Amino acid sequence: MESKDQLRRIHHFDKIPSRIVSLVPSQTELLVDLGLRERLVGITKFCVHPQELRKQKVVVGGTKQVKFEKIASLQPDIIIANKEENTLEMVTELQRIAPVWVSDIYTVGDSLDFILAMGALFRRDELAADLKKAIATARTDFKKHIQGKAVIKTAYLIWKLPYMAAGHNTFIGDLLRENVFENIITDPKGRYPEVDLKTLQQADQILLSSEPYPFKEKDRAELEAQLGVTVKLVDGEYFSWYGSRLRQAYEYFKRLH
Repeated sequence: MESKDQLRRIHHFDKIPSRIVSLVPSQTELLVDLGLRERLVGITKFCVHPQELRKQKVVVGGTKQVKFEKIASLQPDIIIANKEENTLEMVTELQRIAPVWVSDIYTVGDSLDFILAMGALFRRDELAADLKKAIATARTDFKKHIQGKAVIKTAYLIWKLPYMAAGHNTFIGDLLRENVFENIITDPKGRYPEVDLKTLQQADQILLSSEPYPFKEKDRAELEAQLGVTVKLVDGEYFSWYGSRLRQAYEYFKRLH
């Protein structure tokens, strides 16, 4: 059998992969939701959903640095990675151990394609199709819910000291569009550029993510006092975790509005 990843690389397998290492939290969550918990042999320290999973599986490192010898010892027959989260150097080294299936996700559509690809690869087609349908239904319902709402100029911050924001060409940027939030960050130099206070003053609202920088109420109050614009704390998992997390994301967005 063969499977084409989202970098359009074709991987060949003699059988359905049964020993999986997952290097991205949202992808780990998806694999569990597709009924593949028992096939997971290695995950990252950031794979926090389901909560008990890190006690059951071998933790192989983070998303940027992994212990190659530990991964090799697990004898995986597939490693699931992501172009943005995992480095090229990591993927190159990991390919010496097992095929590395790389996702590349910028939009909700890319995420739905990834779900179906995992369903096809692991013979979980029906579960994947059901999940895609549930997300599509929630998405349609959300669009009806916000129909007619005014566009809100928004900046979405992911880091402090220096402040860094999500740009247009990101999965976060696509979910901002889903929410009718006009992303004021238009810097063409990077997907997550540094931003100054003068730029942030152009926004009607600023969203402070819970990850990767864990913004707190103190940060929110401080920035709101500095800028005189609305600043909100938001759950970063709903804005940046693709896969099965999208099933709950649209209900969260309703509450946010």
